Amino acid sequence: MPERKIRVLVGKPGLDGHDRGAKVIAAALRDAGMEVIYTGLHQTPEMIVSAAIQEDVDVVAMSILSGAHMTLFPKVLELLREEGADHILLTGGGIIPEEDMKELEGQGVGRLFGPGTTTGDAVGYIRDWFSEHGRDREAVST
Repeated sequence: MPERKIRVLVGKPGLDGHDRGAKVIAAALRDAGMEVIYTGLHQTPEMIVSAAIQEDVDVVAMSILSGAHMTLFPKVLELLREEGADHILLTGGGIIPEEDMKELEGQGVGRLFGPGTTTGDAVGYIRDWFSEHGRDREAVST
């Protein structure tokens, strides 16, 4: 049986209207063979978590440029845990100071990526995480 594709939801929470980076990472993940769902702009944490569960994703990758990362990442993490979906990796990137990255990782958020990170770094991180933590599920045939 062929290995199933990694399913990633790319979320753009909050009021930030800049989604170029989110679209670039979504395309890179798709080009790397992952199934990608992009939620679009102005998503609430509740909308992102609902979509992640509904789409049965392995990873939620959020792009945050607004400075609200210390509110949005913990809220999405909390909602994933409340829904029993703590097997989903929460990762992402944006304009996030190093000290905030460390604090968020300490709370259970996966690796975060700042400006200048290559898409290959993000793809590699998600692949490595999935090979170590990915759930064993039957491949869905279409």
